[in-house]
Amino acid sequence: MPPSKLDPIDRMILAELQADGRMTNVELAKRVGISAPPCLRRVRTLEEAGFIRGYHADVDARALGFEVQVFANVGLVSQAEADLSAFEARCRDWPLVRECHMLNGEVDFILKCVAPDLSTFQTFLTEELTAADNVASVKTSLVIRDAKHEPGVPFDVLEARMATQA
Repeated sequence: MPPSKLDPIDRMILAELQADGRMTNVELAKRVGISAPPCLRRVRTLEEAGFIRGYHADVDARALGFEVQVFANVGLVSQAEADLSAFEARCRDWPLVRECHMLNGEVDFILKCVAPDLSTFQTFLTEELTAADNVASVKTSLVIRDAKHEPGVPFDVLEARMATQA
């Protein structure tokens, strides 16, 4: 189901669940202005279509003792599809790597990593990441503080775009 096939109620359901994935179906239905049974059907359809990939708690890494957050820019020796896929698979196996994005430009990947301390990250960097097959270079940036953390998409921008297309 492409975004243009979503009606305003589907988009409201997604926006509400993105803001609070723990609300009950009854509360969600009330917020979007429909009764509970069709709301639940719509949510299940959105899940099956892949618009809703899961439900998560937004945990505070620092409160849990993960004091170090680092972005690592990784350059590979080869950008052949098999080599890119192999690196992505390796990233999925590293617990300290929380996000992995392939980029266009000077670097091939950017990784968001968390660690309890600098020593743990340094061990990962020297023994795992820089030692991995096909890795040519790694440049790291230590996060000092977070200025914004807003997961998901800006639904107000989506609604504005949909309004101009109507």
